[in-house]
Amino acid sequence: MRLRVLGCSGGFGAGLRTTAFLVDDDVLVDAGTGVGDLTHEEMCRIRHIFVTHSHLDHVASIPLLVDSLFDELREPLVVHAQQETIDALRTHLFNWQIWPDFSALPDPERPVLRFEALEPGEVCRVGARTLEAIPVAHTVPAVAYRCSNAHSAFCFSGDTSTNDTLWPRLNGDEALDMLIVEVGFPDGEEELARLARHYCPRLLAEDLAKLDTRPRIAITHLKPGDEALTMDELHAALPGYDVRRLQAGDAFQL
Repeated sequence: MRLRVLGCSGGFGAGLRTTAFLVDDDVLVDAGTGVGDLTHEEMCRIRHIFVTHSHLDHVASIPLLVDSLFDELREPLVVHAQQETIDALRTHLFNWQIWPDFSALPDPERPVLRFEALEPGEVCRVGARTLEAIPVAHTVPAVAYRCSNAHSAFCFSGDTSTNDTLWPRLNGDEALDMLIVEVGFPDGEEELARLARHYCPRLLAEDLAKLDTRPRIAITHLKPGDEALTMDELHAALPGYDVRRLQAGDAFQL
């Protein structure tokens, strides 16, 4: 299973892309601005998008992707998400005002975009891979995704903060190769992190103590300008862990 980081920044600007991960060549986990760095040919191979939650930095590329592929989509692009997330996308994005409703184009009977609800605890199989939605704690309904095949697995936390739902599911998961987890703020902004329901290093260290395995830890969603400080705090808070900062363009063979 191949994992390619298209975007992993908590902000936007030159060289910074928001959250998007490409699994093999046909599955996106979130679809932030990093999707825009794919070639048209690479975009054409995407068949499924698994969305963690409805915030713009995680869904911004979905409408542009569908529009760009409109003529090539012989089968609909499938967006998997919680029903609340689907409702938000329909109401606030694919509403004929912000963007056309591609779930009804070119014809409601054969649309280029299809939404499929995937609720916490449910598992979806895509080829040889399974993606399991795990509830997490954010300001809107949100899930993590555990993605696995017969040989390996990774989990992406999505946006979350202190919770007691992700860690019990991952406990005892010896197949878990990598945990990709967001840390949105340094410790000096813990109050804001709590309000925005993101991790800071201290809060993540508290939650990782609930995990009885030690997979590789890959950090995403760092705020621009605070990356070095936050990583220094993470290394201090997590001695003995293999912790690395993700960068757009990183690729892993799991």
